[in-house]
This record gives sequence, C-alpha cells and structure tokens, in this order.
Amino acid sequence: MEIKLPNLANPAPPQKAPYLRIATEEAFATQEMIDIYKKILARGDADAGFRGLMGFYMSSPSERAQHIMRGLLDLDQLRLQHMDAAGVDMAVLALTSPAAQVMDKATAVSFVQTANDQLAEAVRRHPTRLAGMIAIAPQDPAAAAKEIERGVRKLGMHSVIINSHTQGEYLSDPKFWDIFAAAEANDAPIYLHPNALPPGMLQPFQECGLDGAIYGFGVETGLHAMRIITAGVFDRFPRLRMILGHMGEALPFWAYRLDYMHQATVKSKRYPSIQPIKKRPSEYLREHFYITNSGVAWEQAIKFTQDFMGTDRVMYAMDYPYQYAPDEVNLLDAMDMPLAHKRQFFQTNAETVFKLK
Repeated sequence: MEIKLPNLANPAPPQKAPYLRIATEEAFATQEMIDIYKKILARGDADAGFRGLMGFYMSSPSERAQHIMRGLLDLDQLRLQHMDAAGVDMAVLALTSPAAQVMDKATAVSFVQTANDQLAEAVRRHPTRLAGMIAIAPQDPAAAAKEIERGVRKLGMHSVIINSHTQGEYLSDPKFWDIFAAAEANDAPIYLHPNALPPGMLQPFQECGLDGAIYGFGVETGLHAMRIITAGVFDRFPRLRMILGHMGEALPFWAYRLDYMHQATVKSKRYPSIQPIKKRPSEYLREHFYITNSGVAWEQAIKFTQDFMGTDRVMYAMDYPYQYAPDEVNLLDAMDMPLAHKRQFFQTNAETVFKLK
C-alpha cells in the first residue's frame, strides 16, 4: 500500500464542519519576554541552543522569522484573522519555548506571573476564541507549584506548559516533583513541549541543521518523556496527566521496542537509574498521556496513533505561528474516519482535557 504525504501547496478556503476545530498547541510571546531575551543574548553567555532558536527568530530578516515574531506577539486582530483564514474556531495558547526556563530564578518566577495575567486577560477579551496554559518557572519548583494553583483557581486556566529541559535539567529529577504534585492536585495536565537542545546534546544535530523542529526537538522531548516514565513518576503520581505534541514525539511508533528493551534493561541490571516500574512504558503512554498532531497533518500517522492511544486521547493542533498551514484543516476534515472520531479529534477531546466548557 502506498503511503502518501499530504500536499499543502494550494490552500483552499476552509469549509464548514459539524464540529468545532480547536487547535491545542498554539504559541504566543509577550514583549516583556522578548526584552528579557535581548538582555540575555546581549550578555554573550547564552547557550548555543537558545541563540540558535529565539536568537535567530528575533534577529533574522527572513520572511519566516518576521511572520513568526508578528504572530507570537499578537493576541488580538492578526491572530484571529489567521485563525479565521485557517478555519480554526478556538486556540489553546502556550507561552512559546523556552518561556521563562532560560531566565535566572528570580526573574523567571516574577515573569511567569505577569505573563499568565496577560494571557488570562486576552482570554477574557476573546472567551470563545482563546484559552490558555499556565506558564511556570521550574527553576523554583515550590513557586511553580504555587503558580499552578493560582493559574487554576484564580485565572481559570486548566493546563500547564513546560518546555522540556530547564537549563539542561529534567523533570525526572525528584527535586522537581513538587510540580507534578501540584499538577495532580489541581487536575491540570502538563503539556511537555520542545525546547532548544541542551549544550551536551546540541553539536551533532546543529552541525547538520537537524537541531530544530525538523528532528532534534522531537528527539529531546521524547527523551524527556521517557525519563519521566522510567523514573517512576506515574507510580508516584497515579492521577498525573501529560500531553505530547508532534504525534507524541514519535513515541507511539516506538512503543513495542520501548517495552521490550525496557524490560531487557531492567533484567540486565546494566544501569542503576533503570529500576522496575509497575507497568510497561507503553501502558503509561496510553493511560497518562494525550497526543496532539501539531505539525503533522498526516492521516495515516493520526489514525495509527488513535489506534494505539484510543480515539479519546488524540487531539488537533496546528503549531501556530511556527507551522501556519491554512489548508491543513481541509485535509484533516477529509480524513477517512467516522464522524464521531473526527469530532473527538477536533473538538471534544480538547474540551475535556482543557476544561473548555
């Protein structure tokens, strides 16, 4: 059977559909964050991954970089125009990577409070079009836990955005587990989103131009999710939920080998860090994670992931403004699947996960 990749070369106006189209991984930035980034970059000691990510987008005159910066900073007219042109009814917004995770602790803790307030205000301006995720500063897990509680109880947001590693450190380290405890206690799923690669991982990817969204982001974020699973986080926090974008950073496609080799590694006693956990890695994926297709408008991949995860755990996302593809919804509207599953994919799963009703 031939596997065809979609062609987005000839966008057509979006058609009406018998469901809402809710995009669940849509990025934004604040001017304050950009100003802080400029100061970090001006110091000259920012790591190469950050310089190659936001340093590029903030300084490049290329059409793509200019489009991304305009899209990130607009929470009103331009964003809504782009949503309308793409047939997106509602967008769930997250502070763009690396958010506060590249800042010093004190700056990060203060900044995320302001950013979350600004996002909440934008949602109040456009309550039927926008929803938000809570940004935190993992550098201070106790403060991050408090911000999760404030975001849920005072700002009315019901999910958390964390952009993978924080200055080379991973949430699998128990020192960060106050964050998991707060997310579980407030029933707020954590969206684990990519970040620029940390210094120890960057060179072999960057030297051949594969460090970004093309490949490196998925490798690093998939690694982070596996670190969380194998560290026993879900045994410790059995009601914790997480979200992975970009078709689950490919983990569903690796599930068989992950299960087999995890069991083999535990038995071999090769690594002190790999100890027995209560379930297979694939079971934690199915039971604790939701997957969005952000950046992957590909019917075969979506349907495979629905088969693996269940149709109630796969959601639509566009990845605006980094991958703004106005014809995408028409392609996905045309997927060969039952209307009930398509409605779950586009609308009802997001309403449930992000508590949009």
